[in-house]
Amino acid sequence: MPVGSVLADYKVVIVDNLYNSSEEVLSRIETICGKRPIFYNADITDAKALEQVFADHPDIDNVIHFAALKAVGESGEIPLEYWRVNVGGSIALLQAMTRHNVTNIVFSSSATVYGDATRFEGMIPIPEHCPLGPTNPYGDTKYAIEKLIGTHVEAQRNNAQKTGESGAKWNGALLRYFNPAGAHPSGIMGEDPQGIPFNLLPLLAQVAVGKRENLLVFGDDGTAIRDYIHVIDLAQGHLKALNYLRSTVFEMVKAFSHAVGRDLPYKVVDRRAGDVLNLTANPARANEELQWETKLSLEDACRDLWRWTENNPQGYRQQAPKEFVDKAIAARK
Repeated sequence: MPVGSVLADYKVVIVDNLYNSSEEVLSRIETICGKRPIFYNADITDAKALEQVFADHPDIDNVIHFAALKAVGESGEIPLEYWRVNVGGSIALLQAMTRHNVTNIVFSSSATVYGDATRFEGMIPIPEHCPLGPTNPYGDTKYAIEKLIGTHVEAQRNNAQKTGESGAKWNGALLRYFNPAGAHPSGIMGEDPQGIPFNLLPLLAQVAVGKRENLLVFGDDGTAIRDYIHVIDLAQGHLKALNYLRSTVFEMVKAFSHAVGRDLPYKVVDRRAGDVLNLTANPARANEELQWETKLSLEDACRDLWRWTENNPQGYRQQAPKEFVDKAIAARK
């Protein structure tokens, strides 16, 4: 599920090419929040389309940048496409923002910029000052965009100072989160991958509803460690950033099996190129500076994802269950 789907307390303009989503999400947001986001079906690499969005909405004052291709394995197969979309699209976005004097951006980066932090002593869980070293093209593009935003903000501040202005209005926040998980607790909105999902929980969900025979565990022991964060917590973290302007694979299989109520089959295969063994977060800086901390657990993420998947086996290609819709509408009163 696009993390942006849960950011609904603002006047929201969503730009998405629906490559891995559905316009039905907008109706579900409206059901939950009582208002429908403004939507443009456009690609982030389309400079002309981005120009139109900002021209149509001169009141835009912040951008949360989620748009990207995001599969580690796929990035090794089509790296040029990842650089074209992720980095090229980010350049087009920053250029449009600059032309329209939109000065605040929160970027959805990734923990993949750290690469294999186990190569450094004392860097697990990973603190923000851990040396960077992406191990795959996806992580490379995220790191490049971080540098791009940093140099852009610095340049705009310097340019403003040359004209006698402070330049303090130009700001960027880089959020390196780990593995978003879960779904909206209403049960009517969640991730609905177009094709084969690349992330663990959506794959487990497909096994649970019978879309896949088993889960492929990459590596011979299933002990690769990952941090997971509930998508609702993550959305709140992005809002905090605007205002401020640990689990093994086998443990995750066990947790999701518990939510489903039965053991889910899995199959151990060779580890993928670019995977790291331990990718867990030290959130101390976000806790201190943003006054933000997660509230929902791995079990909550599994429960909410299973509620979504079990009751919406066809994703957004079916009507949301009426009882869930009624509850969602009642909850916003």
